[in-house]
Amino acid sequence: MGVPTWCLAVLPILVVLFWRRIVDRLRLVYYVDKMPGPFSIPILGTTWQFQWAIEKFTAQLRGWGEYYASQGHGVVRIWLGPKPFVVLIKPEYAKIVLESNELITKGPEYNPLLPWLGKGLLIETGDKWRVRRKLLTPAFHFRVLEDFLTTHDEQSKIFVEQLEKFAESGEQFDIFPYVKRCALDIICETAMGTCVSAQTNPKHPYVQAVQRMNELIFMQQRMPWFWLKPLWYLSGYGYEADQQLDILLSFTRKVIRDRIQDFEADPGAFDRPDKKKAFLDLLLSSRAEGGLTDVDIREEVDTFMFEGHDTTSSSMGWTLWCVAHHPEILKKIQAEVDSVFGSSARSCTSEDLKQLKYLEKVIKESLRLFPSVPIFTRRVEKDFEIDGHLFPKNCVIGVTPLMIHQNPAVYDNPDVFDPENFSEERVTKRHPFAYIPFSAGPRNCIGQKFALMEEKTMLSWFFRRFNITADSQTKFEENIPCPEIILKPSMGIPVQISKR
Repeated sequence: MGVPTWCLAVLPILVVLFWRRIVDRLRLVYYVDKMPGPFSIPILGTTWQFQWAIEKFTAQLRGWGEYYASQGHGVVRIWLGPKPFVVLIKPEYAKIVLESNELITKGPEYNPLLPWLGKGLLIETGDKWRVRRKLLTPAFHFRVLEDFLTTHDEQSKIFVEQLEKFAESGEQFDIFPYVKRCALDIICETAMGTCVSAQTNPKHPYVQAVQRMNELIFMQQRMPWFWLKPLWYLSGYGYEADQQLDILLSFTRKVIRDRIQDFEADPGAFDRPDKKKAFLDLLLSSRAEGGLTDVDIREEVDTFMFEGHDTTSSSMGWTLWCVAHHPEILKKIQAEVDSVFGSSARSCTSEDLKQLKYLEKVIKESLRLFPSVPIFTRRVEKDFEIDGHLFPKNCVIGVTPLMIHQNPAVYDNPDVFDPENFSEERVTKRHPFAYIPFSAGPRNCIGQKFALMEEKTMLSWFFRRFNITADSQTKFEENIPCPEIILKPSMGIPVQISKR
């Protein structure tokens, strides 16, 4: 029996396509392997060298970054299994990538977030992203942010009340969970207009699901064998992730559904000056004008919940860790706070926050050493060149604040906590992309002003009320920054506090 005619016609096409893929792959390997990086082997790439313990893995990544920076290189090539990943460690290179209007597509590392966040502002690309970004930008206007200050202030008061028992006992405790729960209460109220009371009810299913989902997503990102769905589910983690995801999405959908019913029943109520608006309310207004669908709204609310909770809590936790180890800096913060608030227990205003300039330096220096988002990635959709390095199509570029912020060619004594790194004199001498905790360029963090407002409010309340110290047996550098989705402290934030 002869070969069907259609097979003879299709065969040359398949051969061409197959050959094209082989050529593209060889080209990718050729150009990526021209870049400096640790020894890699076929199939496993660099992953065979990865340390299993997250603390050792972090030290390994930093060691590679420091080594190649000391050799004058601006890139480090890593193979995640068969997938190339090129890390930029020079601010000049970061500027080219982050300011590009062509390199706006996020890398595949964000794919595990898709079931939770969908294609919201964090993950979407192309024209849809541009339209969405333009639509959402007014939601972060300073007048809107000022409406959120009341929530920041009220939840910060609950935060310091929760800590009173530790100030009275003087015992060492991990303050990080308290910071996280306060940040979660703030974001729930400002994003969704609802309160989960995480600070007084830490067992709330949504609170626990947010924490566990972050852990599972990072696990899948870090371990290439879990990229294979059968292995992910055989391990049991896939089923657990599905359960946590169901809790997260069900909660958000219910809040949105209830809010839509309220909005449709009395649309005018959301426009009253005395009405405390949530981010969700602003999205519902756009929905009424035909700008967003219900799915769009859910994606953006979940994105805002994800980005606006873990990032701020990470930053504040690390700030407290830094100050606990530097009593002279604590005194300067308290002197500034006292000059603004005196001995009063009054609420914060936006004018107060503007005056807390030294506290802002401290927060920024903490974000330099411990940037909440340790890496931003971009997928190369067509060949891209930087300083003689050709980044071929399908290569993934990573911009790492964690490495750039501690590059000894950029900062003197990069491992030392020094808020004066953000004095006007030093800032003007540095490359503008030497400090990028909120990314930069067209895909910079839309909520960075919201984050700084929240952090200054919470921390000003803390320093008005308490002193903070760390156990002399625990060295500052022993608390390893673990690059999960968000930079987490390996030890938590173990401190002692006392009333002022």
